[in-house]
Amino acid sequence: MVSLFKKTLRKRASFSKRPLVPLSGPSFSGQTRDNGWKPVRLDKTITFICFAFVLVGLIFTYSSSAFDSSSFFIRQVIFDTMGLIAAAFLSQMYLRLQKMWIFRPIHLMYVTWVFLVIVLFSRTQANVHRWIDFGFFKLQPSEIAKVTLVIYMSYYLESVAGHLAKNWRLLIQPFCVAGITLGLILAERDLGTPILMGSVFVVMLIVSGTRILHLVVPGIPIGLFVAYQILFVKYRRDRLFSFLNPFAQEGTVGYQLSRSLLAVSSGGWLGKGLGNSELKLKYLPAAHTDFIFSIMCEELGLFRISFILGGFCWLLIRGISLARVAKTHAHALLIFGLTITICLQAFFNMAMAIGLLPTKGIALPFFSYGGSSVIMTLVMIGIILNVAGTDNPQQNLQNDFNRRNR
Repeated sequence: MVSLFKKTLRKRASFSKRPLVPLSGPSFSGQTRDNGWKPVRLDKTITFICFAFVLVGLIFTYSSSAFDSSSFFIRQVIFDTMGLIAAAFLSQMYLRLQKMWIFRPIHLMYVTWVFLVIVLFSRTQANVHRWIDFGFFKLQPSEIAKVTLVIYMSYYLESVAGHLAKNWRLLIQPFCVAGITLGLILAERDLGTPILMGSVFVVMLIVSGTRILHLVVPGIPIGLFVAYQILFVKYRRDRLFSFLNPFAQEGTVGYQLSRSLLAVSSGGWLGKGLGNSELKLKYLPAAHTDFIFSIMCEELGLFRISFILGGFCWLLIRGISLARVAKTHAHALLIFGLTITICLQAFFNMAMAIGLLPTKGIALPFFSYGGSSVIMTLVMIGIILNVAGTDNPQQNLQNDFNRRNR
């Protein structure tokens, strides 16, 4: 599916060997000039998956945190409501908002950098600087960065469509923007989010036609730097070795992962039943946040949890299908990038919970407790719905299906 999407972008680029377009120019949004507003018809599949995940997420937020306090559930209801309102608004107005100066891609990056700098001087929480505390709400700027970097990359890559494979200098600007963004997040002592965003960044470059050789040269020093951060920073090195054999150190750094594996394995095929998890009773730390998937496995079992996995696969396939038939490069890459961000983050979280990846503080989209995470996930859904709906996806998908089956 991804390779098919890549071929579609290459064909589109070959048909549009236009001069380089400045990112801040009047055509950066690919927006129609019609000033009349019409309601955008939402994609039923994406909308259904979104509401289903939000509902199931609320159920398991209550189930995994009820032993501590129902306040987590109440706050999650508020966060989900805020996120759904934002998604509903953006699903109708996102492309129109881009006409405003502040919503241009590079300006969104400037605002993101301001937040990422401010958070470095915020109060330390759990030995890291990741949240700006407003009292009633804790803002996590790295969650905003996930969205704004994809937006910036989408419109920049459209502005250089058809030229990227031949001119490596066109990669300097996006690498600088991504480098500043990921570097500021890394300064918060957060390595998982930069790895996630860096993966999305590379995938977007590859599907846009960037030559692998052009990525290898900067990739070598970046890879060495990441290796240094993992192997020569003590707490990260300890996590890595405990991941390889968590039960050998289950009394120290391997405790969280070993409890997670016990929760997953004890669920069996059909689970213990909703609300009957035993590991959530003070045995598994962060049961309602980073390790909510472990509680879901324990209560639902392998058979039922496969529907959650299938839902993310369905979201991925649908998102790529909508991206393939988008009207412009920017729209295609925006839908693709946001969809990949959500699904890749879900993969990282689930792989961490079952011991396929080292333990990192990455939330499960739609499910994990947290204001910034769930709101920005729903913001991404709102943007996808608006861009896809504006491009008349049903007719485009039907035309694409007819063309491929002639």
